[in-house]
Amino acid sequence: MPYNRPMSHFTYENCPYPVRESMVEAFRASWLYIAEPGSWWTGEERVAIAAAARDAADCLLCAKRKTALSPAAVSGAHLARPESSRLSAKVVDSVHRIATDASRLSGTWLGDTLDATFTDGHWVEAVSVVVTIVCIDAQHKSLGLPLEPLPESLAGDPDGYRPPNAQIDVGWVPMLTPDALTGPEADIYGGSPQMGNVIRAMSLVPDAVRQLDAQASVQYLPNVDVRDFGKTGELSLSRPQIELVAGRTSALNDCFY
Repeated sequence: MPYNRPMSHFTYENCPYPVRESMVEAFRASWLYIAEPGSWWTGEERVAIAAAARDAADCLLCAKRKTALSPAAVSGAHLARPESSRLSAKVVDSVHRIATDASRLSGTWLGDTLDATFTDGHWVEAVSVVVTIVCIDAQHKSLGLPLEPLPESLAGDPDGYRPPNAQIDVGWVPMLTPDALTGPEADIYGGSPQMGNVIRAMSLVPDAVRQLDAQASVQYLPNVDVRDFGKTGELSLSRPQIELVAGRTSALNDCFY
């Protein structure tokens, strides 16, 4: 059955604050993105990854690790509700760490985690799904709204596409520089000759960059406008106000950038 991008998702009928229509449409598109098969995960697996990211908020193991000197010092089992049960323990652990303790991930840990069935492409796509749902859920929580029910998954197989020019440079996984883009992913940086590493880190899965840009465009700024301090996107705040909020949010999240 084809997925109907239902108008029942993200209606905000009971929201005490007005929500821009562009944001509603972007969030509905994000739900479709989660439901679809990607490059490395099926739609069912992507919805399960989103469910696991939500599980992490209530996971006692994650809470104990967060307060420990090192996450490696605490062992145990993660909270895994039925929606995320189809994922392997390794994937669940990775998703929970991304969602709750990303600042203490390391290249060494990732190298030990990846294998033939959980490749760097799987990792990047999982990060993309986690980022998508965590950002939307955080907005709902800030508005005092319940979390949106997860979408139904779409049938289909991952396409297995890997950009041919992706290479390891400053990150843990292969990435694309603006001058290395080929036909299928030529659009992902919007024609900009420069792109921040935080965006390039997703480029092993080109659709992950497209999704990040689409969602950032309504919650922050389009990727191509971040370096232009005269741009404010759709926001009514001034750029200094935008960056103050963004900087404070980054500090609270222990964000390197």
